[in-house]
Formats: sequence, structure tokens, C-alpha cells
Amino acid sequence: MRGRSHGDRRARRGRPPSRHEERRRGTRKRRTEGMYRGREGQWAWLLHRLSGLAILAYFLLHVVSISLIMFGEEAYMTVHHWYDLWPFRVGLILVTAGVVYHAFNGLRIMVMDFTGRGVAYQRQMWYGVMVLTLLATAYTAWVNIPRIVGGY
Repeated sequence: MRGRSHGDRRARRGRPPSRHEERRRGTRKRRTEGMYRGREGQWAWLLHRLSGLAILAYFLLHVVSISLIMFGEEAYMTVHHWYDLWPFRVGLILVTAGVVYHAFNGLRIMVMDFTGRGVAYQRQMWYGVMVLTLLATAYTAWVNIPRIVGGY
């Protein structure tokens, strides 16, 4: 065994070389080379978290606005008239996109977790989720844009 390094014995046994051996040989990857490069799985995770937070914010807004009835009908109706303004209409389109994405991506995650074959098709399923989200968002926009432009 003389003349051979520790890493050579590891490689001969079928094991990958250690970090020390890779560093000595100069074959160790740079830190940025091994990092995740932002494929569909990372975007699915990020959008799932953001859509969940958006749904939570929407839910809290509705709890607060409905609870205003305790302060009388005038306070309740004042706030509910704000919902006819264009920023809230645009928000409705975005919330629809968030709810649809979160629901279908949740189904995609369940398929991946509970079936053996789900992971093999996770990329295609994510693109399917995106298509369904875009269709639902486009329909919601088609319904709401005349209301936004017309002001009613």
C-alpha cells in the first residue's frame, strides 16, 4: 500500500474520495458549483409558501372586515365600499391565482408523497399546475378587468 494515498484506497473500494482528498487533488467543486440552480422544485416551493402567506393575509383581512359589524352597519359598509376600488379588484385577481396555485400544488405534493411514481413526474405536474393557475387567473382577470376599467 505504499505510495498510494488514502483517497486511492477509498476509490478502489468503490467509495468517493473524501473532501480532504478532493482538496489535495484540486478536484473539489467550488461552493457555487454545487448549489441548487433554481429549477422547478425550488420555484414550486417558493410559490407555495408565498401563496400560503397571501391566502393567510386575505383570510385575516376578511375576518377583520366582517368583525366590523360589531361597530355598526355604517362602519361595516364604509370598509366594504373600499372593496369596489381598483386595487382590491386587482388583489382579487392575485388572490385567485394564489388560491388556485396553492390548491393544485398541494395536490401535486400529495401525489409525490403518497405514490411511488409521483416524483418521477413532478416537473410535468408542476407545469400542469402552472397552466391551470394561468387559466383560472386569466378567467378572473377577464371578468374583473371591465369592472376595474368601468369603475363599477
